[in-house]
Amino acid sequence: MSAPERTQIAIVARVATVADHVISALRLSGVRRVYGLPGDSLNGFTDAIRRAGEISWEHVRHEETAAFAAAADAALTGQLAVCAGSCGPGNLHLINGLFDAQRSRVPVLAIAAHIPRSEIGSEYFQETHPQELFRECSVYRELVSTPEMLPRILEMAMRAAVEENGVAVVVIPGEIFLQRADESGFLARPITPTRSVVRPDDESLRRAAEILNSAEAVTILGGAGVEGSHDALIQAAATLGAPIVHALRGKEFIEYDNPFDVGMTGLLGFASGYKAIKEADALLMLGTDFPYQQFYPDNAKVVQVDIRGRNLGRRTPIDLGLVGTVRDTLAALQPLLREKNQRDHLDRSLRHYRKTRKTLDELAVNDRDRSPIRPEYVAGLADQLAADDAVFTVDVGSPVVWAARYLKMNGRRRLVGSFNHGTMACALPLAIGAQTAFRDRQVVALAGDGGLTMLFGELITLIQSRLPVKVIVFNNSSLNFVELEMKAAGIVNFGTDLVNPNFADVAAAMGIFGRRVERPSDLQQALADAFAHEGPALVDVVTARQELSIPPAITVEQAKGFSLYAIRTILAGRGDELLDLITTNVARRILD
Repeated sequence: MSAPERTQIAIVARVATVADHVISALRLSGVRRVYGLPGDSLNGFTDAIRRAGEISWEHVRHEETAAFAAAADAALTGQLAVCAGSCGPGNLHLINGLFDAQRSRVPVLAIAAHIPRSEIGSEYFQETHPQELFRECSVYRELVSTPEMLPRILEMAMRAAVEENGVAVVVIPGEIFLQRADESGFLARPITPTRSVVRPDDESLRRAAEILNSAEAVTILGGAGVEGSHDALIQAAATLGAPIVHALRGKEFIEYDNPFDVGMTGLLGFASGYKAIKEADALLMLGTDFPYQQFYPDNAKVVQVDIRGRNLGRRTPIDLGLVGTVRDTLAALQPLLREKNQRDHLDRSLRHYRKTRKTLDELAVNDRDRSPIRPEYVAGLADQLAADDAVFTVDVGSPVVWAARYLKMNGRRRLVGSFNHGTMACALPLAIGAQTAFRDRQVVALAGDGGLTMLFGELITLIQSRLPVKVIVFNNSSLNFVELEMKAAGIVNFGTDLVNPNFADVAAAMGIFGRRVERPSDLQQALADAFAHEGPALVDVVTARQELSIPPAITVEQAKGFSLYAIRTILAGRGDELLDLITTNVARRILD
């Protein structure tokens, strides 16, 4: 009998409450942490954690952070992560982080405490209906109405989370936690994900090979589903003479040690990735649900591989859909592929990528020590100075643009963000989960000023939990990406100004290393000092507000929008804003 099994038996024999059954089941299945905020309906649960002493209670300042932290924990460890919220507003605050976990396809269990069972349906104080509220952001959700229900429901919830890589929610009235529960055959063994070989049948693979072998210009588009299949991907590209384009979530698994890499496509991507796809006569999609239809080819044949059959053909019309893991499918497909001697498409794509990459890198410099600082320079320096196995978390908005373009993955680094859900305020909460799971690993949060202040109180969590997260704030005093969207739509910027404090001073007041940087010449040393600091650190970087992150393809509507924006801005008496935009994005480049 293993030590966890002996511990479980001892706990059940000593106390045998519902809460103790929950804790022993989590411990047996490898869970070591629960993220949350205490509350009266959770008291039975948190007290069981205290008494067991084998699972840590990771106290945060907002339940949304608990869910984000659990999502990062699950994404990086590949194991079930757990968060908890008290009844009503407590567990309701989990919802944004749970949406992110669900859309990122990571296994998270949420314990949602509930009002007293006898009051359900009476519009009682703080009453909600969690099993309905969480329906859209979970693969499983259920209410435990009696102690006898708990073992089976909890087992089904944990099983659903790890097998479907999603969120499972177990709703438990507060008094149920404290009631005694008999032993059950459920929860007696660890609940871990099964391992299977999943690939298409031989006839489907033959059809895929026919399409790819007959094409003259094949491009591969890979996403997060490529994880664990890097070598097979490179081999397939070598055989097909295919440039490899990645979606954002595929960046960390695809771009390193890859002689066929031509960058990223999409709104945040490179012109080279866009061009390699548009010029293909066959597109092989591997483990990606890339959502933007305008970036797909117009006339190419498309073969799509995904473990989820429902995803096939929902973004662009496809000629063949294959259900399977990327690793298993490529292993079976590779022997059927014929090596292409004609490499014009690949060579052309690689040349364009080198040109695009050079142009991007020329922007990531100290611009003659002029202020405000280019955000490209901030991201470029962070990439250079960070550890080889650093975990980067990024806020939605402009920080994710610069991270996508300037952070270099190497097979050991990780990149975590709200790439599917697209929510603000995720960088710091995700960093909390990453640093909690990996105490000795460098974690760097690239935060926007708007995102950071939305969950500003979590800086205190860094101190309280002794988490040495390094926070880099892109401080442009605006909701910068929203402003770009307004410009593209021809709308004068409105409601996007941010009146910010000196973030470094605020951090210092909390007991965090703080440094404010307004001159490019001071940035490298400030980042180096922050990264070398043993505890949490924050570097407040004043960056250019009008730096444009232009997508690789500009539509006619966007071009018209920028023109309308310029005209309307002048008519609104804000010509100085337009001049700043031109100075930042045109004059600088002419001088360079």
